[in-house]
Amino acid sequence: MGNGALSGAVIAVAGAGGPAGRATLLRLAEAGATVVGADNDPERLAEAVDAARYSAGGATVTGETVDLLDLGSTRDWAVRTEKEFGRIDGLVHLVGGWRGSETFVKTSLDDWDFLELLLIRTVQHTSLAFFEGLQRSERGRYLLISAAGASKPTAGNAAYAAAKAAAEAWTLALADAFRKAGGGDGPRSAAAILVVKALVHEGMRAERPNARFAGFTDVKDLAEEIVGVWEKPAAEVNGMRLWLTEKP
Repeated sequence: MGNGALSGAVIAVAGAGGPAGRATLLRLAEAGATVVGADNDPERLAEAVDAARYSAGGATVTGETVDLLDLGSTRDWAVRTEKEFGRIDGLVHLVGGWRGSETFVKTSLDDWDFLELLLIRTVQHTSLAFFEGLQRSERGRYLLISAAGASKPTAGNAAYAAAKAAAEAWTLALADAFRKAGGGDGPRSAAAILVVKALVHEGMRAERPNARFAGFTDVKDLAEEIVGVWEKPAAEVNGMRLWLTEKP
């Protein structure tokens, strides 16, 4: 594992217990990284961590339950991670959630309250908590997974699309902070957005064997793209939307 493309890197994954988190933990570990996962579901997180360790041949993959809705807890996670492993080279934001409505006028603002916490507040907290550590890294990356709907909202997805758009704007502001910190030499760390239409995994295909999932990105392909961001110079990806589906 020590000869992988991410050998020596320490990468944190927020929302590591879901299908995308599982695939990302494994792919990062296969690439040689030390991977530190966080999720609010300890059982789901433990299963994801154990699966990545086993499949990646004993790679260093750890996990802990972190309340990403609490800035103090998120900062503590960032400090612990850097102190334990000596560095922090990445934060992959995979915290997700969706709520929609039949029509625009039937939109519930309770959905906005729910999505604002999951999709925006967790981005704010993780970016603020990990900024300094990522800036100290020679290859720091903050990666947000977003949805094409943020660029072309539909009537029934007003709350979801608006939350995703806000998360993107916050991430682009983080990218500008990395740019300014780099000065004339350019950014040494980067914040980028990977845009999908939606995600699909083996469980979804098993439940709906006749579905086409047109335009969806498989979680394994997403994980591959995530690893690939580290292969590009910071200046090339900083502040960029990297499209994994057709632009709307």
